[in-house]
Amino acid sequence: MSLTCNIGQLPANHTFKTHSHTKMGTEVVLVDEVPFPSQITTTKPLSLLGHGITDIEIHFLQIKFTAIGVYLDPEVVSHLQQWKTKKANELAEDDDFFDALISAPVEKFLRVVVIKEIKGSQYGVQLESAVRDRLAADDKYEEEEEEALEKIVEFFQSKYFKKDSTITFHFPATSATAEISFHTEGKEESKIKVENANVVENIKKWYLGGTRGVSPSTISSLANTLSAELTK
Repeated sequence: MSLTCNIGQLPANHTFKTHSHTKMGTEVVLVDEVPFPSQITTTKPLSLLGHGITDIEIHFLQIKFTAIGVYLDPEVVSHLQQWKTKKANELAEDDDFFDALISAPVEKFLRVVVIKEIKGSQYGVQLESAVRDRLAADDKYEEEEEEALEKIVEFFQSKYFKKDSTITFHFPATSATAEISFHTEGKEESKIKVENANVVENIKKWYLGGTRGVSPSTISSLANTLSAELTK
């Protein structure tokens, strides 16, 4: 199945199961039965502040592709203070809020877990298309951006996304780079570094870009969590 359809479109009454439990001393949040630790440590501890899925609906049948966990430095809240009076549903519709979240100089980490098997090339083309369209709309799609996207497509070309395979995106706090990794059972983890700032920013926007993001359920979850954090 091609992923060129809008894999983020959710019906208005859509719900997905999420609950948490403690496992060996670490709380785990289940997103459609996929476990996500509530905290991970990269250069410092990052908290799971949002989660959701990508899916499509075909003839009233929901097909789920991936589960997503968004890990952020809790310090991000200090960069979002001007929205502290807003309710969660207002934040979810406010693209300026998510632009501020994306540009906040804090560490960000996305963990994407495969629910439905697909070819890595399909995912790579979907990412490339989404990022290219955003760059072109902003008149920022030049030769350097094209080359950076080609490398990402090549990285995913030979991969096969079995169920429970994991793709991660690590965005450091102080540099406009990204490290993408892929891990599937029985194989060594593989990684690629993306150093084109425009491409990196628009990968963030693909997952974290408010109403333009690929997963409305993830955006809604982030809005709920950050709204609660901002009122503390």
